[in-house]
Amino acid sequence: MPTIELNGHTYAVDEDGFLEDPTIWDDQVAVDLATTEGVSALGEKHWKLVHYLRNYYLQFGIAPMIRKLCKETGFKLNEVYELFPSGPAKGACKVAGLPKPTGCV
Repeated sequence: MPTIELNGHTYAVDEDGFLEDPTIWDDQVAVDLATTEGVSALGEKHWKLVHYLRNYYLQFGIAPMIRKLCKETGFKLNEVYELFPSGPAKGACKVAGLPKPTGCV
């Protein structure tokens, strides 16, 4: 199992950099993982998206469909890509500590 070290913390990750154990996630983990996605600082909009994804995952056990995410957060798809350049599945879900979404390449 690969590991990555970010800001002095070591995390077990899969081959795509997603946490192996989503239960270890907290705000510090999000800050650390954001650096792997080209996000140097998480602002209010980032946190809104990350917490929505995290709460949805904890409630339903999966990542939400992108249409649902946009509808319920009020973000347009292009705004999501501005916040997380690698996209909602790869970037935002990784930062939120979710497993790699099904169909994510």
